[in-house]
Amino acid sequence: MRWAVLGPGAIARRFASQLPASRSGRLVAVGSSDPARARAFAEEFGGGGSQVRAGSYEEVLADPGVDAVYVATVHTAHARLAVAAARAGKHLLVEKPLTPNHGSAMAVVDAARRAGVALVEAYMYRFHEQTRTVLDLVRSGALGELLHVDASFSFDTGGREGRLFDVDVAGGGILDVGGYPVTYACALAGAEPTGLRAVGTLGPTGVDEFAAARLEFPGGLTATVRTGVRLADPESVVVTGARGVLTVSDPWTFRGGGRVELRVAGEEPRTWEFPGDDPAARPYAREADALARAAAGERVEFTPEDSLATARVLDRWRAAVGLRYPFERDDAPIPTVSGLPLVADRSAMRYGEVAGVAKPLSRLVMGVDNQPDLAHASALFDAFFEAGGNTFDTSWWYGRGWYEKLFGQWMANRGVRDEVVAVLKGAHTPECTPEGMTRQLLESLENQQHDRADVYMLHRDNPDVPVGEFVDALDEHAEAGRIGVFGGSNWSPARVDEANAWAAAHGKRGFTVLSNHFGLAEALDVPWAGCEHVTDEASKRWLTERQIPLLPWSSQARGFFARADEDDRSDAELVRCYYSGANFERKRRAEQLGRELGVPATAVALAFVLHQPFPTFPLVGPRSVTELRWSLSALEVELTAEQVAWLDLRD
Repeated sequence: MRWAVLGPGAIARRFASQLPASRSGRLVAVGSSDPARARAFAEEFGGGGSQVRAGSYEEVLADPGVDAVYVATVHTAHARLAVAAARAGKHLLVEKPLTPNHGSAMAVVDAARRAGVALVEAYMYRFHEQTRTVLDLVRSGALGELLHVDASFSFDTGGREGRLFDVDVAGGGILDVGGYPVTYACALAGAEPTGLRAVGTLGPTGVDEFAAARLEFPGGLTATVRTGVRLADPESVVVTGARGVLTVSDPWTFRGGGRVELRVAGEEPRTWEFPGDDPAARPYAREADALARAAAGERVEFTPEDSLATARVLDRWRAAVGLRYPFERDDAPIPTVSGLPLVADRSAMRYGEVAGVAKPLSRLVMGVDNQPDLAHASALFDAFFEAGGNTFDTSWWYGRGWYEKLFGQWMANRGVRDEVVAVLKGAHTPECTPEGMTRQLLESLENQQHDRADVYMLHRDNPDVPVGEFVDALDEHAEAGRIGVFGGSNWSPARVDEANAWAAAHGKRGFTVLSNHFGLAEALDVPWAGCEHVTDEASKRWLTERQIPLLPWSSQARGFFARADEDDRSDAELVRCYYSGANFERKRRAEQLGRELGVPATAVALAFVLHQPFPTFPLVGPRSVTELRWSLSALEVELTAEQVAWLDLRD
């Protein structure tokens, strides 16, 4: 494997010095924004520069003689370079942290997967024999049931200068070395923590100088993790089990050699020594070999899924101590992760028309909730837009407008408002009145930084309000140009007919869209009070006769087709709304057809919604780019009328 280093700093020197000890790698190039630094690095590791080429980042990534890159720049440059390298077809070893937050990490992992290149985050201790020994001992049951992990990686810089104390380049201990104890605890637990509590000290420059967190894992295991850049806490890992204690010295860098000691009640202590001068113990060479194995299709010790889990935990840890970087603010001009303008690929997306809306609507509609922050929302919305998605579903009720603000800031940052179809909802209980709708509409428009909703829907119905009062208020807003077409979410077919009869009799606009629950699984109940479904046969006939466009929510039955099990009744809502013999038969048929078509059952269930005899624009609410890709795969599924009937038990 022919390697290039991007960012010729101190850690890159350690990597380059150990790379000759790898089984498969050699250094051929170095890239930098500073030509002089690149040349000096090439001369240092290339024997006068004859064997290592020096160039800019762009020149190195365009070099066909480079197979893999080691990204070793400051934290904030990782994502842009990693995405560029993936698009150039280079395998990726990215220094930790992969990116400063989970949002940008999702984009990097997605770019690598779409490009078909291997990606490894450079937690080099994970590839060392000492770490493998510890994990093997624990998995063998040497400690019995695990009870607690204590892990620390902390040091004292002696001052407050440089990148570690610069908030603009994501400084601080949590991101720089806090991932080490976190990833060790997660590896021992075999899971991501479900609970996290933390304390920390933010210094005068704004970064975390020392922080500690308590992690809670499934099954009762707990962990204490500590990190910092202004306190030299001893570097160690201590694992406590029901049978004894395992102590790991020098668990991270192995510069002085590592030692593992196992003490079990009633037995003589056992120790394992790992000399620091052993060529086989050079961790940077081992992580280079790991990338080569990943490129060959092997599953290695630290996967992209591990990187995403780590990013989530580090986000939570930083949030718990009050650390948010300036470039992560909810009103920040966050650029695309690649640094390039958004370009929509409309070739794979399907589109449909809604009378009165000037733009075509993507057949899949992105729900804007489920976003923890602007960085996460931006990465997910970017991926949807680049896949051809242009329609977004919002509501004043979601976070009482906070999610709308994230969506509005994203549109402003990207300059895409004219290309987007914005679906707004309002008049949620307890303000499901014409007056409440007006107030929420005006707030929604302000939140989203524009003055018009392409589609507006009442989020709930209020039978105590005469239907004509709603129609009159909506028509008034349409006349004023605040909304385009309008309709109802969670309105019964009968009530929609009543509204349209009133509109026709009084020369008003009528309801032209509906957003109720609809999907392959028949709803036995609805998740929230005031909701309406149209999964029964009478409602399906009504939709077919009226040809009213339906924007169905929970079109994949809130995870029923992904995780429902007849023997697992732990999710009371799923059981109440969907557990029936008929629905499990639909699930079995979706799984069978999915195996035949090479897609998950969730994609088949979503394709069922797309293949109805009335116009549908199903809402999807992915929490990650990976979940978004699963939903997008439904667009590739072509179902015959016979298959649709068979899935719906009408064969």
